Amino acid sequence: MPASKLHDLKNAMEDVSNKKGHVGLVHFFFLLSVVLCVLLYAPRVFVVVPYRTDFFAAAVDPSSSSNRSAPMGVQLRRDGGNAGDGGASMAVQLDNQVRSPCSAMRNDSICCDRSDFNTDVCFMSGDVRTDAASLSLLLFPPPHQPPPASNVTATVEEERVRPYTRKWERFIMGTVQEVRLRRVVKRPEEKEAADQHRCDVVHDAPLLVMTAGGYTGNFFHAFSDGFLPAWLTVQHLRRRVVLGVLAYNPWWAGTFGEIISGLSGYPVVDLLNDKRTHCFPGAIVGTRFHGILTVDPARLRDNKTVADFHHFLAGVYEPKENDHITKPETMKKEPATTTTVTRRRPRLGIVSRKGTRVIENQASVARLASSVGFDVVILETANGMPLSAVYAAVSACDALVGVHGADLTKFLFLRPGHASLTQIAPIGISPIARDCFGKPSKRMGLLYEQYEVAGRESSLSRKYALDDVVLTDPETAVKRNGGWKFVANVYLRGQNVSLDLGRFRETLVRMHSHALLQSRQQPERR
Repeated sequence: MPASKLHDLKNAMEDVSNKKGHVGLVHFFFLLSVVLCVLLYAPRVFVVVPYRTDFFAAAVDPSSSSNRSAPMGVQLRRDGGNAGDGGASMAVQLDNQVRSPCSAMRNDSICCDRSDFNTDVCFMSGDVRTDAASLSLLLFPPPHQPPPASNVTATVEEERVRPYTRKWERFIMGTVQEVRLRRVVKRPEEKEAADQHRCDVVHDAPLLVMTAGGYTGNFFHAFSDGFLPAWLTVQHLRRRVVLGVLAYNPWWAGTFGEIISGLSGYPVVDLLNDKRTHCFPGAIVGTRFHGILTVDPARLRDNKTVADFHHFLAGVYEPKENDHITKPETMKKEPATTTTVTRRRPRLGIVSRKGTRVIENQASVARLASSVGFDVVILETANGMPLSAVYAAVSACDALVGVHGADLTKFLFLRPGHASLTQIAPIGISPIARDCFGKPSKRMGLLYEQYEVAGRESSLSRKYALDDVVLTDPETAVKRNGGWKFVANVYLRGQNVSLDLGRFRETLVRMHSHALLQSRQQPERR
């Protein structure tokens, strides 16, 4: 072969070698870019979730007639079977309370915490199915678990819970339905038991059993006994929980619909009237209780406070920013003008009660507040307004004043760290007033003042002499006259107030000064 040909062949081979090296480099950078994209856009694939209890996601046969309960964006397995039948695992922490005996429970087990004076709470991890006939939750073992030996009697582990936060009060607890929690150990010949509880509705989120009964028809108890404890118990699940409600009723669902939707992204299950078998990857029966309208951050893994509960309510009731966005093509263009922003007067809301504990000179109090410098809003109770409208009216206030009563629960709608609450405490109920609303409102960051009604300001002075023990020493009067019944009949149901305007003016001036200070320190809320 001529030397020139050999030289050309050598050069050609070097070109091919260089091209191969270039292609390899391109492949390397392509693979590197893919890995970086995965790390950037799918970090959860590489993150170890710091939870202990494994749920099995609901496994659903698409050809079956079973309903599925899942919010948008939730993926359910479609490889057949029932809840707990070996589906993809989803790790989640059922119990969010620190130092709880149930915070590290095993899979496929039942754990109950009965250490609290006010409430019992039980947790079920695994394949949980409802049995409407006996108001039971049945925990079935996983399919891969071997059955007990034939000479071993099948056992049923059972717990019973009344899911309400006043377990010390025998009368009202007797009105709350008892739920049975049963862990069934199946023998081979007992396969028909599982067949009888095949899933009609498969859920991909755990169940929370609570009640709309007890005292929750009262606004105060609806929050203190019901919704705040429920939020305490499941807020860490971020709406991935199904509410199973005892004593479900249209009034409760209609009045508190927004809060219910804020707690759960799923339809409510009416446990007493829904006869279908619902299947869940776990369950919580009962709710935690930290005290009257109280959230104790030291008892929660995520250190939430009552201010966080306020923010939850704000997220539920306040309109979203895009609710009021006008489409560009429909916007009316106005000529540019120069305006001077004037700061509004602080707004005072007066809670106007009907029947008992009424402010008899309310109109005079309103005029007095206006003269001090407030814009006054009268907040009528039991006026039929939707709770969203009530929230809007109260949350717009810089100060709230009212006689002790359930409607002062609306202090939860006020802005933490900004607003103030003045509770007018009629004779005989000062400690109750302080415990129900004084301490909780302070924990939420409100300025709190308790106005103690004097003997001459109470309507009881028209029935008892000013030096009567009923007016001068309520504690002794209560001991002499039968305890709580006397408090309820005389001090709560039998008393109105007529405020001393000169004395109450001092309170209003302090509230007004606080509102002005806050308005200077914080930007005007639009």
